Amino acid sequence: MQLASRLDDLGTETAFAVAAAAADWKAQGHEVYPFHLGDLDFPLAPHIVEAMNKAIADGKTTYCPGPGIPELRAALADDIGSRRGTSFAPENVTVMTGGKPVITKFVQAVMNPGDEVLYPNPGFPIYESQIEYHGGVAKAYRYLPTDTGFAIDLDQVRSLITDKTVAIIYNDLQNPISAESTQAEREAIAQLAIEHDLWVLSDEAYFEMRYEGESSSIATLPGMAERTVILYTFSKKFAMTGSRLGAAVAPVELSRVFSTMNTNDESCTTHYVQWAGIAALQGTQQPVQDMLQVLKGRRDAACEIVNSTPGMSVRVPKSTFYLFPDVTEAVELVGAKDLADFAEQALHNTGVSFCTRNHFGRPQEGEDRTYIRFAYSGLSEDRIREGLTGLKQWIESAR
Repeated sequence: MQLASRLDDLGTETAFAVAAAAADWKAQGHEVYPFHLGDLDFPLAPHIVEAMNKAIADGKTTYCPGPGIPELRAALADDIGSRRGTSFAPENVTVMTGGKPVITKFVQAVMNPGDEVLYPNPGFPIYESQIEYHGGVAKAYRYLPTDTGFAIDLDQVRSLITDKTVAIIYNDLQNPISAESTQAEREAIAQLAIEHDLWVLSDEAYFEMRYEGESSSIATLPGMAERTVILYTFSKKFAMTGSRLGAAVAPVELSRVFSTMNTNDESCTTHYVQWAGIAALQGTQQPVQDMLQVLKGRRDAACEIVNSTPGMSVRVPKSTFYLFPDVTEAVELVGAKDLADFAEQALHNTGVSFCTRNHFGRPQEGEDRTYIRFAYSGLSEDRIREGLTGLKQWIESAR
């Protein structure tokens, strides 16, 4: 029996393939330092657990409204709007089972087969997967290294827009490279969207995962509220990765479409988890601040060691929990034939497991530097120092 041919265009989150190799190496009795997967090793805050358990005890285990329970939609509208210096109504909010469904439903709602959607590369691999799976043309735009990190190649973005382009996916505070737009860059993307009448998916999963400065949303710029969908997730800020709770904030007409999609796809988001989400938003934020302080220490430790390792360098990011170091010379030092070989050698010689640039989209023409990604969200500072020091010593020994 045959399967649908469109499955050939369905990608995956490639970090999980790296996780499988790391798990196999660990099963053979080796020490593994898992820098590959951006999960968090922080427990749910007690007040969130209490709210979830109470909701279960109170019978909040039934079906509930497809767009989310009214109380959570109102809480999200208030929180997301106030933190961005604007206002949203509950009708703008559609609750979903995490952030990923927002990507899928955005693509389904605004793109017809054959339409073009621009997306960041390196970037979260699900963007490209969902565009191509639903019959669209995925057009990648790149980032250029700068003195402070990475910047969108705006000239390339302009060159990619055609009369078939319907949307651009924009990930400020970006995974995997931790890039953050300047106000000028943000305004330039907004202007292109307005000029060419494009929808914008603003992936703001890491909007509040930052150590210095303040975040801004493209949705608040003039002319953008009516064309922008904000992707919101509880996974990062509240360490609720396994709870699967997120939301889309969109113009009302699109929110209604998302609600209908919810009804078709999963009926509703888990009822009692939504009550936990309300507690997360409205309860004490001290656990969030405590987690960010710990993550900042991990970032600083990782950057210190990476920047003292031969052939490796990275800018200290102000947000997310990823590093995207340049390892061009390190790959050469250990005699690796390519990035995949470098990653395998590193795992087998040091136990350090990580994703490479190639796990976040096909390399683009003209890329002459090589990068890897470290996620430091799931290891203690001591483990980070231990693992990366071992990696450093291995590379030093190859000189």
